[in-house]
Amino acid sequence: MSERKVPAPELNPEIEAYFAAADEGRLLIKACTNCGEAFHYPRALCPFCRSERTEWREASGKGEIYSFTVLRRAPIPYAVASVQLAEGPRMITNIVDCDFDSLRCGLPVRVVFKPSESGPAVPMFTPEGEPA
Repeated sequence: MSERKVPAPELNPEIEAYFAAADEGRLLIKACTNCGEAFHYPRALCPFCRSERTEWREASGKGEIYSFTVLRRAPIPYAVASVQLAEGPRMITNIVDCDFDSLRCGLPVRVVFKPSESGPAVPMFTPEGEPA
């Protein structure tokens, strides 16, 4: 089966550092220095306390599937999931490089970076223990 093409993300100043890190094989999240909460998707204001005092932090890239769905009617089937990161936030992402029938909630996953069509790499996840 061929790989699904990943569209390039639309970049803006708030997320350029996130995708620059992804191109280097690093997953970044934002954290608020006012209330201490970590969050994803990156943005300038903390979604918990609305503070502008946020900073980038490197995440471990480990987590577990919180929920997921497999879209099998697409020309190339793919899985979309909410992954609970080890650092706390959940992120919507794709699960790749695995048998979709083996996916389950609570399954440990790790980040992998997939090239986009004409832009930076995009963080996705694969089950822990799957080959890179």
